[in-house]
Amino acid sequence: MEYFLTVAAKRNITKAAEELHITQQTLSAHIAAVEKELACKLIVRSNPLQLTYAGEVFLRYAAEIYGNYQAMWNEFNDLTNNQRGKLLIGINFTRSHAIMPDNIAAFQAVYPNIEVRLLEGTNESLHKSLINKDIDLAIARFPETLPGMEIRDFYKEEIILLVPAQLLKGEPGECDTCIDGLSAFSTYPFILGSPYDISGQIARSMITAAGFQPIVKAQSANMETLLSLCVKGVGVCFCPESLARTVLTKEQLSGVRIYHFRNNASYHIRFGYRKESYQWKMISEFIRIALEQTKTLLHE
Repeated sequence: MEYFLTVAAKRNITKAAEELHITQQTLSAHIAAVEKELACKLIVRSNPLQLTYAGEVFLRYAAEIYGNYQAMWNEFNDLTNNQRGKLLIGINFTRSHAIMPDNIAAFQAVYPNIEVRLLEGTNESLHKSLINKDIDLAIARFPETLPGMEIRDFYKEEIILLVPAQLLKGEPGECDTCIDGLSAFSTYPFILGSPYDISGQIARSMITAAGFQPIVKAQSANMETLLSLCVKGVGVCFCPESLARTVLTKEQLSGVRIYHFRNNASYHIRFGYRKESYQWKMISEFIRIALEQTKTLLHE
């Protein structure tokens, strides 16, 4: 059933086999065996692969049965304290780079037999993946409450403005001080993030509020690319502070000035997971360890 669910999700035998770490021939043989047992075709081997009506019916039962099977093993693993399995976590790519290496390492030190598998995507796609049971836990921007979901605060993320020292014109302010807006930077070149990302949205909102047409030198959805351009002096950029202090070296940080905004530049990052009849202990344990680890990281 896990094999069939993976094929249905990937809509491609080759990609599903790679995900499952088996050969394409082995996977095809398993699907053919199920079709023989049920005496009907489940998939149409096209590109992309399609499910037949019988395949859609089987998918519905397979998802429910496999979910119950996993829940059973999770509960028995908790009862016997013999933790094994995969913990599927959804997170934004930029945020993942900033906080997950330390969090996963700390979690693995306590639970070495649990594989942490990351699904990286946009905030909206992570919400959808959580609802569809593609992941166990999402780390994203959530409202304080959401029907059918448990929501817990993680940390507060702040967007800062990084200005390369070589671009400074006069003295807009001391480094690491708060500013009210962007009026002092209206003639500076900008490098902007994606309008679909929170940092890109905040940047555009602040530019609009300041009432000027920005000189845009580059745009990218990849925050690490923006940071690289910034330290090279191409333009000023908006970035989550946690990522800037994680990605940039001390030498690179010394070459930029950091400005904090007094208003509208911070937001809560929260954990989200489904309310279930039985909650796997590993979800709460990852949250506990991540809270401890990230508190230390952000304090440093």
